[in-house]
Amino acid sequence: MKRLIAGLPMCALVYFALILSPLRAETVSKPAGPLSYDISKEVTFNATVSSVLAKPNRGMLMGSHLLLSTGTGSIDASLGSFGLHGKGAVSVVAGQQVQVIGVLKSLKNKPVFLTRIVRVNGESYAIRNQRGVVLSPEARERLSRKTAGGGL
Repeated sequence: MKRLIAGLPMCALVYFALILSPLRAETVSKPAGPLSYDISKEVTFNATVSSVLAKPNRGMLMGSHLLLSTGTGSIDASLGSFGLHGKGAVSVVAGQQVQVIGVLKSLKNKPVFLTRIVRVNGESYAIRNQRGVVLSPEARERLSRKTAGGGL
């Protein structure tokens, strides 16, 4: 009986080692999703706003969008759920020149530009953080206080 009790902790240790090892393997490497944001792939370009969409058209990402015309074609620039709403929201109309910074992705075989920053009329509007997470109006306000006097 003493041998059985003495071997029980060793069995428990082996059991937990076998159970936990697959969990570690899963958390180490997760493939990037279709809308993952890699700041090293950011691009900046100038465009003309052809349309401002407060609500998405069918087949678009949820949230607001700017449809932009560039020298090479048109682009759907996603502004997320808060891009046109709340304090620090983008103020833009069709026909205006803008500069956008973000990452171009493909969703259902359609290009979509995940906009991080919109610059219009000398103002910069933060849409996403450096990890691609959409900023709420409260987060934009905190960011503007943090970078007051600086820039984005």
